[in-house]
Amino acid sequence: MRRPSRRSGVLLAALALPAALAATPGPAQAQADAAPAPAPHAPRLTRSAGELTLTVPAGHATPGYQLRVTTGQLALTTRRSGATVLATPTGDTGALRFRTAGAWQHATRVTGWTWKNGALTLTAATTAPGATVRARITPQADRYQLDWQVEGAAPERLGLAYDLKSAGHWYGHGEAQTPDGGPGTAQPWPLDSGQVVHPAFGPASYYMIDPFWYTSAATGLRVDTGQTMDVAINQDKDGLGRFDIESADAYKATVFVESTPLDVYRDYVGIVGKPAQSDATYRQYAEPVWNSWAQFYTHVDQAKLLDYAQDLHDAGITGHALQLDDKWESNYGNMTFDAKAYPDPKAMSDKIHDLGFDFGLWVTLWINLDSDQYRYAADHGYLLRDAADTAKPCTVTWWNGTAGIVDLGNPDAKAWYEGRLKSLMSAYGIDGLKFDTRFFDEKCAPHEGYKPADYQRLGAELADEYDLQGVGIRVHWDAAAHRAGFVTRQVDKGTGWNSLRASVTQNLAISTIGYPFVATDMIGGSSGQPAPTKEVLVRWAQSAALMPLMYASTSPVDTIDPTTGKKVVYDAQTTALYREAIARHARLAPYLWDQVQHTLKTGDPIMRPLFFDHPQDKAAYTVEDEWMLGPAILAAPQLTAAPSRPIHLPPGQWYDVTHGKTLQGNTTLPAYATPLGTTPIFVKLGAEGSDKALRALR
Repeated sequence: MRRPSRRSGVLLAALALPAALAATPGPAQAQADAAPAPAPHAPRLTRSAGELTLTVPAGHATPGYQLRVTTGQLALTTRRSGATVLATPTGDTGALRFRTAGAWQHATRVTGWTWKNGALTLTAATTAPGATVRARITPQADRYQLDWQVEGAAPERLGLAYDLKSAGHWYGHGEAQTPDGGPGTAQPWPLDSGQVVHPAFGPASYYMIDPFWYTSAATGLRVDTGQTMDVAINQDKDGLGRFDIESADAYKATVFVESTPLDVYRDYVGIVGKPAQSDATYRQYAEPVWNSWAQFYTHVDQAKLLDYAQDLHDAGITGHALQLDDKWESNYGNMTFDAKAYPDPKAMSDKIHDLGFDFGLWVTLWINLDSDQYRYAADHGYLLRDAADTAKPCTVTWWNGTAGIVDLGNPDAKAWYEGRLKSLMSAYGIDGLKFDTRFFDEKCAPHEGYKPADYQRLGAELADEYDLQGVGIRVHWDAAAHRAGFVTRQVDKGTGWNSLRASVTQNLAISTIGYPFVATDMIGGSSGQPAPTKEVLVRWAQSAALMPLMYASTSPVDTIDPTTGKKVVYDAQTTALYREAIARHARLAPYLWDQVQHTLKTGDPIMRPLFFDHPQDKAAYTVEDEWMLGPAILAAPQLTAAPSRPIHLPPGQWYDVTHGKTLQGNTTLPAYATPLGTTPIFVKLGAEGSDKALRALR
């Protein structure tokens, strides 16, 4: 973990090889600068037959490590305390790989190296005739920088590959595309327990992703790029992690080597930044937000929305806001209410306020081609241009048609869009917004002076001017997204048990790539699937009550099944248990707010895997259905239809909230009974905040 005292640069001092070592013959030609004697804790380089070894000594707060470079066939092996903690594969896959003329090639024999000014520079032959790889490795106390490029060829992609097992289990990434339905219905945890096949992994993606991965061996990888990547983790169960960039630019990666996964996470946050604030208020952490999407989808109107609000109010199902989602516009981009469906929007807004809710509205920067505003926006240059032909606007197809995208890089376009937005809000008493869709598309060209990745920052800056009402926004990759402190909502889930489980592991993934204020997808799921069963809806509410925020849509009072159009009425027990989950979350609000303040100081996630707090507990690294909520609460809700579940308790003393007794940890409870009204929760006695947690949960 980075400490300010280590920024003096001492660890990057140059080291002179002993004369005898420098003169030793070998397969690679070596050069070393004639420097004075190294500082006591500086990295040092040694050489043996077929291998170069960089050794970084342990420091006051760092474990130290070795990086072994095999020279006969270029490979990189990172070791700590005598054990391998990360290694590239051997054989035909290659550590440093590139694609040229449609075929994959890789670095082979190291043909030359220098150790100068604290950096090891390597030259290697490749499997491509006439092409070489030049790599530069710069060691620091708790990480090393690996930069490399291809010379003598024009690659289409550059790639870095690792042997997954060398580092134990893998985490990070964010919302993962998988062959079995991810991220909507599957999110493997750890990542290597399933397969991740994510060919369009980039800054313009709708998915909440960052090019950062970390491991149970307390190593980590950050790829510094603004280009689209092709990421594959255990594809076809091959045991490899492949991290390819669709660019010929130099590949820049940071490899972290720490004592615990939490230390790796903190190092990463030290680079990308921690939240400067939380965009959600105390009330938004304490109460759920209700959104119309899964309740009605696009079959919504003024009468239905008001009936929805009234039913929630009458049933005592509290919330701080009610949001009207898609579809309310006369056409996408018009920013005018559909007069037939919403005859009096101001009266609708007033009634929602009278019921005790703030009123929110779904918005997008995408303007459909048949919108009243499309021609005006196109004629004034307010839309992103087509990357293949910048003389015309870029058009993209989405779930509501074909559209252009307002160009936030154009100050006039941004001012035009925001002026219309603020007029709409003022006219109808709209308190907040749910920004949806993306701010950029790979088919489009960025505004002059901008790169595609800049649109994450531009989107974050736009959204930061509005109350997002606890549903947050889906910006990522750029440091501005990390520092803005937005709530992050997940991609749409299904309505079955598999999606409920994915909502848990996905929050663990999102919160541990630097977005700590997480909510699930709407409680009960959506994705146009049949309405959730009573059991799924209740269990989802119980689970969400033990997360930082509650994001709700499907009403426990009644709902509409989108596959049949018929009303679904849940029984009184459903309403009572949902209400109980909301009340539990409200009681936890003081504890949660403390965690928010801690996160603003440290960047640490609020909802996190057990091993962040208990790194020595080996069993914790594969637990996928429990989490820590701050340092004191262990949540283990039932996420299946089974009558009981196993629960792992890390070392320590734990208070079992359900049974009112203290248990000794470092054990697994094999069959904890979970009738529908029971949510297993444990408080770690003596942990920071445990007194406040006990008061809320007893």
